[in-house]
Amino acid sequence: MKTYLLLLFCFLGVSIKAQKLPSGVYEIKGIIADSISQDKLDYITVALRTSKDQLLKSAVSKSDGSFNFSNLQPGQYSLRILAMGYRSKSIQFVLSDTTKNTKDLGVIYIHTAANLLKEVVVTADKPIIRQEVDRIAYDLQADPESKSNTVIEMMRKVPLLSVDGEDNILLKGDSNYKIFINGKPSSMMERNAKDVLKSMPASSIQSIEVITSPPAKYDAEGIAGIINIVTNKKVDNGYNASVNVNERFPVGGPGTGGSFTYKQGKAGISSFGGTSLSYTPQTQGLSSRTSTGTNSSSLFQQSSRESEGRNGYFGTELSIEIDSLSLLTGQFNINGNRSEGMSDQSSTLNGQNGILQGYTLKNINDGGGTGSDAGINFQRGFRNNKNRLLTFSYRYYGYENEQNASLQTSGRVNYDTPDYRQFNIGGTSEQTFQIDYVHPLKKINIESGIKSIHRRNESDFRFLSFNQTSGSFETDPGRTNRFNNTQDVFGAYNTYQYTLKSWGFKAGFRMEKTIIDADFITSGSQVKKEYFNLVPTVNINRKFKNMSSMNFSFSQRIQRPGIYQLNPFVDRSNPNFESTGNPDLHPMVGNALQLGYSRSKKGSLNIMLGYTLFNDLIMPVSVFDPLTFITRSSYDNTGRARLINTNVNVNYPLTKKLNFSFNGGLAYGRVEGMVNGIAVKNQGLMYNFSSSGSYRFEKGWRLNANMNVNGPNLTLQGTSNSYIGSSFSVNKDIVKDKLSFSASSNNPFSKYRTNRRETFGPDFFQTSDNQAYYRSFSTSLNYRFGKLKETVKKNKRGINNDDVSNSAGQQ
Repeated sequence: MKTYLLLLFCFLGVSIKAQKLPSGVYEIKGIIADSISQDKLDYITVALRTSKDQLLKSAVSKSDGSFNFSNLQPGQYSLRILAMGYRSKSIQFVLSDTTKNTKDLGVIYIHTAANLLKEVVVTADKPIIRQEVDRIAYDLQADPESKSNTVIEMMRKVPLLSVDGEDNILLKGDSNYKIFINGKPSSMMERNAKDVLKSMPASSIQSIEVITSPPAKYDAEGIAGIINIVTNKKVDNGYNASVNVNERFPVGGPGTGGSFTYKQGKAGISSFGGTSLSYTPQTQGLSSRTSTGTNSSSLFQQSSRESEGRNGYFGTELSIEIDSLSLLTGQFNINGNRSEGMSDQSSTLNGQNGILQGYTLKNINDGGGTGSDAGINFQRGFRNNKNRLLTFSYRYYGYENEQNASLQTSGRVNYDTPDYRQFNIGGTSEQTFQIDYVHPLKKINIESGIKSIHRRNESDFRFLSFNQTSGSFETDPGRTNRFNNTQDVFGAYNTYQYTLKSWGFKAGFRMEKTIIDADFITSGSQVKKEYFNLVPTVNINRKFKNMSSMNFSFSQRIQRPGIYQLNPFVDRSNPNFESTGNPDLHPMVGNALQLGYSRSKKGSLNIMLGYTLFNDLIMPVSVFDPLTFITRSSYDNTGRARLINTNVNVNYPLTKKLNFSFNGGLAYGRVEGMVNGIAVKNQGLMYNFSSSGSYRFEKGWRLNANMNVNGPNLTLQGTSNSYIGSSFSVNKDIVKDKLSFSASSNNPFSKYRTNRRETFGPDFFQTSDNQAYYRSFSTSLNYRFGKLKETVKKNKRGINNDDVSNSAGQQ
């Protein structure tokens, strides 16, 4: 720890002291920010007046929200801040001989003027998309469809995001990313992101941010970037709450969710939560495989499955302003789910001379798990500059997942494997310690920090075979083991941000050392490895007068394998297809270049071009064994990949009542690697497009229509099929800004769709077709109540553990 403290102070360099002004001459400065989003505001008019209300000087805030007036004489003054769409604000102050030469007013928050309007009908829509230097934010509260849709459904409309037919989320076509809640990691997103987001009503969310080029203060993990979900946290003196009740059928079920905020004086609390029940009626599946060579064969499987589940989550944040310079915050999240399912599968394996094997398998399975995380942050400011901050943070986080399956066989033909049961309990726990320091100078902002993560991955898996002699299930020692994997990550970062009138520069680097220790307890074998990474990042922003800007970024990111990819548990629920993790995996590295253009005037336009090169790519690998006729799938650091992509997002009001939006991505990928000692290549075009239109009628009615097209998704050895979807919804404000009703129909023209996955190897080709319910109907009732006045403070720095891949959790 002493070494990293030394690095921290070395990064900061020598402090630069402000030059002292001549005696009797004064300077005043400050920063203007939005009271809700806390974003710094540029081009805000600031007027300096004398005690007789005479205008003395005027200026506009810079791109970082700052302003200053110099060469002032002692006396009484007032500042008046004026901005379109915001309430004007006045500040009185006195400059005297007892005042320091420089008077810093700190951050001045101004409030929107929306609550000043009375008896006025506002027909214009709120801007939905906001472009920042390193991220794009999508305002769900400005989109009326958020009242009837879940978060995962709304993600189809967010720039750079797409959702495939199995509800897997992709960022720029990539599954390697991190999901945060309010800027912090959460166990619910690590353990069960897809199911939680499918059950979370979008009305309980404020916005979704896509951080396309994370700066050096973030951990180096997350090849594609970070998705940050911001819950409703407009906490003021008083309280505010929202409640959503919904029903989805024939697939899905009832659910409820909401948020609550309360602030009194210097203490505030913000919470969100929800629960849901789900049921998936019976669907069909087909699998086939053809192998070549001297022992060629063909396999055909037909299956049916159905399932039901329960899901719940809850999160809360607390804030206490100890004094004007000290802030204490904490957060706690908990989530859990449970599912039960049953499937039947018939299998026939044919060889060159007829049937080699046949059986019918019944699988009764259940699973679930829980997760929780808690953290505390202490932020300390400095009297000479309130934007100079020192933050100490601690966080604990952990989750556990359980899989149980009981398999019974009938109709045996040359199949002598006895009935069996398999169990797996896998989980992760970690503790994180972090120190961050922010030191703003006149035009340069310096950020530095140190961090240590101590993570433990565990798995306990058992395989039991039925013994006909004893009439009981007995443990198979060769297929049973316990696995522990510890990861210690030590990091330090340094970031510099320099702002001119129209230019913004942000660059930095991060050093990380990873120590991995894997232990197979039952077999007594061990794996120990160490890695060091130096990760640079560069962001450049250029603003133009026509409310447009361009962004350029270079970033290097790494992906460390998670427990899903490391776990050596072998899933044998399908005797002809086995899957497992690989404890020998090591981190992979990606280098990304990105160029973006955005414009926001009457409508909004966002265009992004990118190129990414991957080394030591962690990819699924499938190998066919001609002796046992089993395809075995795992993960390996098997190759290199190149990805060229472009993304376009358009949101435009065609008329005062009709709005159109388009979100699309196009990418060309090429991947190559070694599979079982043989070179394999795959390349192709990937795409996703979604468009929507909404029409606002009189008396609070609104109609929405959507269409989305998803193309194939490439891996080293395969691809998925494309599909088209559609949805229609209607919203009605029963009580303006209080009570609303929504109803929607998803894919009304198709009851089912087939998710097809093709996998190939040097000596085999296989396909998997799984039927899924496509048509569904939903209703939703959303109610908001409460009254708020002032925004609660939150820490500007905290723990963000984005160093482990989220991809496996999305499969």
